[in-house]
Amino acid sequence: MKIILATQFASEVTPHLPPDVEVVYVEKDGRFEGDASDAEVLMIWGTPDVVFDTVLEAAPHLRWMHTPSAGIDHVLTPVVRARPNIIFTNSPGLHAIPIAESVLAFMLSYARKLPELRAAQTERRWIAPDLHELYGQTLLIIGLGGIGQAVATRAAAFGMRVWGSRRTPQPMPGVEEVVGVNAWRDLLPDADYVVIAAPLTPATHGMFDTSALRAMRSSAYLINIARGAIIDEVALLTALQAGWIAGAALDAFSLEPLPPDSPFWTLPNVVVTPHCTWSSPRMRERAAKLFLDNLARYRQGAALRHVVYP
Repeated sequence: MKIILATQFASEVTPHLPPDVEVVYVEKDGRFEGDASDAEVLMIWGTPDVVFDTVLEAAPHLRWMHTPSAGIDHVLTPVVRARPNIIFTNSPGLHAIPIAESVLAFMLSYARKLPELRAAQTERRWIAPDLHELYGQTLLIIGLGGIGQAVATRAAAFGMRVWGSRRTPQPMPGVEEVVGVNAWRDLLPDADYVVIAAPLTPATHGMFDTSALRAMRSSAYLINIARGAIIDEVALLTALQAGWIAGAALDAFSLEPLPPDSPFWTLPNVVVTPHCTWSSPRMRERAAKLFLDNLARYRQGAALRHVVYP
């Protein structure tokens, strides 16, 4: 059988493939190293939508497609939906550890005033700002999937009070209160930190709106490690500039890369990171392990893990 493999994962996946599996490598720009016309399987990552559709058109016999990402909004394109014979799988929880650690880093940086202290060091000023603890603070996680649960576990270890939301509420380790869809709005006035970890869907698009931002404490801190389009960014700019909330750490934006003229770059109460909180040397290792496990299942005719479409 033949598979199409993103070149980024060549060193992690190729050495572990069965000898009868032929590989066609594909670059981010859609260039192939070989003939993909008879390939059955595709593992792709980091390819723009337009290029991604071109890759699909070059593989008319594709039967299974896998992405190492948890989010699927960027790859579940109309071209994919037009081919219902393709099984589509993703990788939920694969990036949970580095993203959860990034969330804790954002909260600690805000509570312990690290940007202010670093600026003072640069200017050689001996200052003693008012520092805060995470202990006893309330964290609201919107989206208790694999990433949200990883955040909850680490926050609880710091002694934080953790609340969260998910489509089907159920008890979870480290989470004191779990509510259903939209019930998170009632918890906003009592949250010190709010983390958005929900997937981008038609239902979540723009859901964190003006009313949500107005419901937050003026001392509250917002962290988005999901998708930029979940937040109404015009409303968020107003909230940050007018002091509705204390600040935000934003790893995702509606338009990426973030344009150089975006006001988010220069707001003093905002931390901007280039959608990189998932990054870790171990990510590729985990991604390869999951793909290889699913490839063995595919060859055996067994059920694949993490099927999201059809």
